[in-house]
Amino acid sequence: MKEAAGGPKSREILVAHTSDVHVDHDYTARLFGGDGAGGLRAVLTAATQAQADVVLLAGDTFDCHRLPDALLVHTATVIRSFNIPVVLLPGNHDPAIDEAVFHHPAFAKADNLHILGVTHEDAVHFPRLDLEVWGRAHRDYSDMDPLERARERTTPWQIAMAHGHYTPAPDRSTKLRPSWLIGDDEIEATGADYIALGHWNRHVRVGNSNIHAWYSGSPDYARSINLVRLSGNGAVDVERRVLDLPEDFGDGIY
Repeated sequence: MKEAAGGPKSREILVAHTSDVHVDHDYTARLFGGDGAGGLRAVLTAATQAQADVVLLAGDTFDCHRLPDALLVHTATVIRSFNIPVVLLPGNHDPAIDEAVFHHPAFAKADNLHILGVTHEDAVHFPRLDLEVWGRAHRDYSDMDPLERARERTTPWQIAMAHGHYTPAPDRSTKLRPSWLIGDDEIEATGADYIALGHWNRHVRVGNSNIHAWYSGSPDYARSINLVRLSGNGAVDVERRVLDLPEDFGDGIY
C-alpha cells in the first residue's frame, strides 16, 4: 500500500461495491417482476441498510444504450430516491459514447450520481471522507486497458475501479485474447486501498499482492454485494452481504 498523501487516515469509511447490474427491459426486468432497475434497487437498499458512505457501480450498470425512455427516467428516480453518493464506471455494455444513456436529462437531476468519463473525467473526490475514487471508463466498444495508467494518490483513502477480465500475466501481443485485460502488475501499480472490479458475475478476490482487488459479482448471479470497510488504522475488510431478493426471484429464468 502506498503511503497516504494528505495526512493520516482520519475516519472509518464503508463502501458498497457491485457491478454488472444490467438495467434493461428484458432479462433483468423478467427477473424482478417487470422492474428493469430491480437489481439496482436491491443493491441500493442493501447499501442504505448497511449505512454505506458511497456506492460503487463497476461497469455494465446498463445492458445497452437502446433502452426505453420510461426505463431511464425510472432508473434515475430510483438512484435519486436513496440519497447516497453513487460512482458509476461505464463498462463494455454501456461505454461513455455520445449516444450513451448517461446523457438522458433524467440523470442530470440525480445530484448523487457521479459518472466517470461523463460528469467526471476520471476521478471523484469526497473531501468529507478523505477519499478519491478513480477509474478509466470504457469510451467505445473497442479493446482497452482498464488499469493502464495508475493515478497518483492525493487523498488518505484511494479506491480504483476497473471493468475487465483478470488474468495474472496478460498476453497483449494478439487480438485473439479476451479484451479489457487486467494483470497482476497493474493491480500492484495502483497502490490503491481497494480495487472495485467488474465484468465477472462471481464474487472473488484476484491478484497476488496485498492490495484488495475484488470482483463483487452481479446481483443476479452472486446475489450479494461487497461491503468494504476502510478503518482509521489503515485496515481493509471486505464482507459479502447477501441481497434481500423476492422468494420467487428468477423463477422460470434459469
